[in-house]
Amino acid sequence: MQIEYFKELTNKIIESTTNIFVGDDAVVRKMLCAALANGHILFEDNPGLGKTLLAKLFAKIAGCKWGRVQFTPDIMPSDILGTRIWKPKLTEFVLEKGPIFTNILLADEINRAPPKTQAALLEAMEERQVTIEGETHVLSPPFFVIATQNPIEQEGTFPLPEAQMDRFFLRMSTGYVRTLELESMILRRRIEWRSDNPLGLVEQAVTQDQFLDMQDTVENGIYVDNQILDYVSQMVRATREHPAVEVGSSPRGGLALLKVSRANAALSGRDFVVPDDVKMFVHEALCHRLILKMEYQFDSSVTLTGIVDKIVKEVEVPRDYTR
Repeated sequence: MQIEYFKELTNKIIESTTNIFVGDDAVVRKMLCAALANGHILFEDNPGLGKTLLAKLFAKIAGCKWGRVQFTPDIMPSDILGTRIWKPKLTEFVLEKGPIFTNILLADEINRAPPKTQAALLEAMEERQVTIEGETHVLSPPFFVIATQNPIEQEGTFPLPEAQMDRFFLRMSTGYVRTLELESMILRRRIEWRSDNPLGLVEQAVTQDQFLDMQDTVENGIYVDNQILDYVSQMVRATREHPAVEVGSSPRGGLALLKVSRANAALSGRDFVVPDDVKMFVHEALCHRLILKMEYQFDSSVTLTGIVDKIVKEVEVPRDYTR
């Protein structure tokens, strides 16, 4: 796919999404970059800020099949993966596939599910396949998870383990709208929709085949110079060497940062990555992979955001690289 056509399609996706979703356009752009990099996304923010609406909007606009799971404390792995059911007429067990057999899985309030159910997603998120009663089933591409969780409510929740957090390319926050004008726009649009669910007003912007071609362009059509690779590697290694960090970013964090940087380059109409592409995602790609040492966890002057900011300032930006 030509970069010009790629940019045209991504502009359609962003425009269609922002016509409904009121908020920071950068959040929509970063979400699209992660999806085009075939990466999972975790929205973590206070309730009522449009996390679920944005996820559902994007799933429909992207032209892919999508399924939604409302995670609760009593949900079981079979409720997500599926199970074999006896069919008397066929005199055999038949697999009833669960909602995970889709392209985009919306995992709403994922931290309300118990660890056993959360673990059922690990294989799907890493290997794009699931194992049911010893039989492996490959998930059709594209497949990625858009999950939401509420960080302020702890009762009845199960914090995501580090292994699962590491599988999310980006952890993002929609945040509160910044101006009174945007706050009022949310109310005006609600009156115009005459419904709390505006999905019926939205049409898909691209087809599934086009979306797959766009993912292929990001994977195979964007050049990355060795200087840029070293730049990403230095940032990842710096997270492990910081004196306040107990556990730094895994190599998977570097891969996620590289892939979303390539996607952002394509969205910008370039077929090569520049350092600014990397800087744009460094917080969303690395912060949730870091764990502070115990003695710093209650020190308000030491934050993961501050640590990553310091790393960005200290790592030398490559200036002599091939485009």
